[in-house]
Amino acid sequence: MAAVISHIFSSSALTSLGLYHLICTTRNHLKSPRDYIAKPYHLFPFPHSSSSTSRLRFLQLYLLILCLVVAFAHQTINSFDSDPLLKGSTPVHRFTSYQSAAVLFLFLILSLSLLLSETTSLLPFPSDLFFAVASAIFFLQFSVSSSSASVQTSDLQAKCDSVSARVSALSSLLCLLLACQPKLFVADVGLGASLCLQGLWVLQTGLSLYVEAFIPEGCHRLLDVVKGVEGSTKCDLEDSRLRAVAILDLVFVIHVMFVVIIVMVTYAMVAKSVGIRRVGSYEALSTGEVNHFQLKALEGTQA
Repeated sequence: MAAVISHIFSSSALTSLGLYHLICTTRNHLKSPRDYIAKPYHLFPFPHSSSSTSRLRFLQLYLLILCLVVAFAHQTINSFDSDPLLKGSTPVHRFTSYQSAAVLFLFLILSLSLLLSETTSLLPFPSDLFFAVASAIFFLQFSVSSSSASVQTSDLQAKCDSVSARVSALSSLLCLLLACQPKLFVADVGLGASLCLQGLWVLQTGLSLYVEAFIPEGCHRLLDVVKGVEGSTKCDLEDSRLRAVAILDLVFVIHVMFVVIIVMVTYAMVAKSVGIRRVGSYEALSTGEVNHFQLKALEGTQA
């Protein structure tokens, strides 16, 4: 149960962060396409700014730091538990947990640096440098997830870790693009979508490995009877393993489709709220512009 709760917590944090980034990025681009530039965070909008609400405008960073602290503490505590079901037994589990905790700690340092940069003058931190460092950390997360997948006893967990590693590699690439081209709106939207996809996949991982109703047919939970340690899920027969891996691939494609729908719906709703409407590949003209062109045409006819 604790493993499922931790996956739900991580999934909620990642999905919320990605969706908020997606909404704010789309809104900023639609309001001013020419002046648009990618931002590592977005101030929380308040209708009336005052001294009491000025600090709350950094609510996104506060919540992000809180979630990273909780995740880092959980991963560190988890590293002290024994896991005899892992390849190489407990020492391998301990070192892989240390690696995951180190990645979370790096994300925590990056978030704290960004908060200090925005609230004080102690640490000026430009956006392109932030995206470059974030790209390096996401690539490190890709490496850690890939190495974790190689030592798993559970074929399903190895598959889930490898898919998560690919999503982290995608986030790393998008951050690198934003560090080089901060006006690249597509990369900024893709970054928010990749965070949403990572959050959904974390939830799917928890359900497929630890919830009996979502475990593929022919697979079962691992249990070390001597030490009473519950592991993840393993398939006994090769046919069952291949079937379970194929199901996970199909579910991942469904998650990608769902994220694409989220991006399209978000863009449509934000465009409607901002008041931007496009007809085909051309932006709709305002009433004043239409009258101006009609007047010009009338003058040309009279001439």
